[in-house]
Amino acid sequence: MTAPDAPRPTPEQAREVVARADEVAALLSGLAGAPARFREHVRTAFGSSQQDKVLGELSAIGVERLREVSGERLRVGRLVDGGVTTVGDVLRAGPAGLERLPGIGPQTATHCLAAAAQIAQAVQETLRFRIDDAPGDPFTTGLVQALAGLDAARTAATVHRQVVVTFLEGHSEHRVEAQEATRAVRSFFSLPARRRRAADAVHELARLTQDAERSGAVAAAGRVGALDTAPVDAFEAWTDFRARSATYYALLDDVVDIGRDLQATEGHLPPELLARVDDQPLDQSLLTASLRGYQVFGARYALAQRRTILGDEMGLGKTVQAIAAMAHLAAGGATHFLVVCPASVMTSWVREVGRHSTLRSLDVHGPERAEEAAQWAREGGVAVTTFEQVGFLPLDLPTPAMLVVDEAHYVKNPEAKRSQAVAAWAGRTERVLFLTGTVMENRVEEFRRLVAYLQPDVAEQVSAAHGAAGAERFRLAVAPVYLRRNQEDVLEELPELLQVEEWESFGPADGAAYRDAVREGSFMAMRRAAYAVDHPEDSAKVRRLVELVEEATGNGRKVVVFTYFRDVVDLVVRALGDLAAGPLTGSVSATNRQTILDEFTASPVPRALVSQIEVGGVGVNLQAASVVILCEPQVKPTTEAQAVARAHRMGQVRTVQVHRLLVADTVDERMVEILGTKARLFDAYARRSVLADALPGAVDVSEARLAQTIVAAEQARWLGGAPVVAGTGPTVAQGIATDDEVRDFDVQDAPVDAPWGDGGA
Repeated sequence: MTAPDAPRPTPEQAREVVARADEVAALLSGLAGAPARFREHVRTAFGSSQQDKVLGELSAIGVERLREVSGERLRVGRLVDGGVTTVGDVLRAGPAGLERLPGIGPQTATHCLAAAAQIAQAVQETLRFRIDDAPGDPFTTGLVQALAGLDAARTAATVHRQVVVTFLEGHSEHRVEAQEATRAVRSFFSLPARRRRAADAVHELARLTQDAERSGAVAAAGRVGALDTAPVDAFEAWTDFRARSATYYALLDDVVDIGRDLQATEGHLPPELLARVDDQPLDQSLLTASLRGYQVFGARYALAQRRTILGDEMGLGKTVQAIAAMAHLAAGGATHFLVVCPASVMTSWVREVGRHSTLRSLDVHGPERAEEAAQWAREGGVAVTTFEQVGFLPLDLPTPAMLVVDEAHYVKNPEAKRSQAVAAWAGRTERVLFLTGTVMENRVEEFRRLVAYLQPDVAEQVSAAHGAAGAERFRLAVAPVYLRRNQEDVLEELPELLQVEEWESFGPADGAAYRDAVREGSFMAMRRAAYAVDHPEDSAKVRRLVELVEEATGNGRKVVVFTYFRDVVDLVVRALGDLAAGPLTGSVSATNRQTILDEFTASPVPRALVSQIEVGGVGVNLQAASVVILCEPQVKPTTEAQAVARAHRMGQVRTVQVHRLLVADTVDERMVEILGTKARLFDAYARRSVLADALPGAVDVSEARLAQTIVAAEQARWLGGAPVVAGTGPTVAQGIATDDEVRDFDVQDAPVDAPWGDGGA
């Protein structure tokens, strides 16, 4: 209701308000319907791309194969004489083109086309569809652009869904009465009460319009609407695809069937359990991520079974499946969720919840955990805490709608305090989801201990005999509580590049080293401060690196670990122990490098090859590895891209996972932000030039300016004052080198010879 002293709008003002409200209503209605429209764009683009790929396959099949399919005595010799030599040529020619050939009549043309269509159908049914990195292909580019548009439409529609609903409902409710105020004569003769209602309606439309504009929904609707007629720029779409290919495949998988193995997607579960999962809905309205088909199934499985273990192989997105399950419950009214995880991934969990959903997340950790826990109790959301901290949370906090335990094998020992703390929370929570990528089939007793937290009756029925009887029998016995899928089973478009940012938080030792580096103004020391510890376990990055390597090698995957710094190589080798291979450093001769690579490739035992990135990141073939770990962001985007390309290359048959170890609110985050735009320059120019590919320095970022920017920002943040004057040492380490000094300094052997490269100060 309008305040009594609110000015009554003139007819002209009312017309302006109603007209603008109508414009906003049209825009927001278009935004609400945008995902459906762009799904059709994707479906059309996929059909064109698929048809082009099928024709490409058919162009390698000779026309003589038509006889085998047709059963008729076709005159294929006449086709060949006319230049129609492949099945693809037959389909491209069509009936008119074939009949123009000497000796080919309507009947022969019809038989040829019918046989070609049968072969085309068979090829299409068996085609393993992939989005090839081929910007020059108009069909593939059209598909990538359509997927980029769908991603933008879905994200905007999800983020602004409530604003859209509120505005459209209010517009529908108030527009008719507001229209009364736009006509001067009718308004003059109207009853006072009617004039007040009309004025109130105008003011309400103005308020709704203003709220919608302030929220960003109107601007987002305009941007998405423009994509209907002007698709996402091809370069922008390809750049985004290369950075987030998993998202694009998830979008495509949600629109069309790209040929995945349905049984593998469903974890080879028994029929009665499949029926229960099929009956379980999944509300994705609070998700901002697009899920793959197997991820949708995993979230529905977790919801249907209530207390279970999701054991997917690393890289398949166990985190996003857990978030999807929580988002479903939140859409139904649930308010509180609790995640327990290792300290090394706590920051990543907080970020991933915000990245993939509209759920609110907060970390309950450290000296302020009591206040943070109280805030969670009052406001709800996803509370993220660690195995070390969960025991300190009072049990009188609200019971979570779901408890998620990441890296659940951490609680396999029931005597440990953290195990007992998790058990206490699991005992009072109706829905519990354990996440672990560690293979369990050969550790039946440990597996039983985990199952006992969730479904004791199932644990009692699982014995060592089930494990000895083979994986299939074991899966059948544990199906009610354990779902596992492997990458090769569910990712039909292999090889794919999956990139994960592993955000960590400093502890006392590595945090102190970083603060000292900032105080000194040493850019290079800041970059490697996360590893400047006496004991590997005191480094958050090293702890996460060891976890990643153990999980990858436990799943039969070889790993390559890249770092720029020689002293970091030494620390990582020490932390990994027998799991480490190499190392590859600038002091290793070319002959010995190849010997190390050959041994790593031929080894039947999965290990982690540790290498300086300037040594192992260029000119070597590392396709034996399917997991790449980058210890720190690189100064040059080209350096990182080439290192990843050592594993993600022709002949690679496994999905390549790239894990970037990063610490929040440090030099890592600043470098990621600044270098993001530089990577686009590399994509725009270096990829299109043979010379630039051979000389990555041809298009690069000025390290000196980068260092200056970051050092100044970090000193202001960590020290709270003006930047400190740097001390002695290489000028680039202080962030004040000239460009010429940087070029001379940043040579391949520098990490070996420079005092800061071999562990010196």
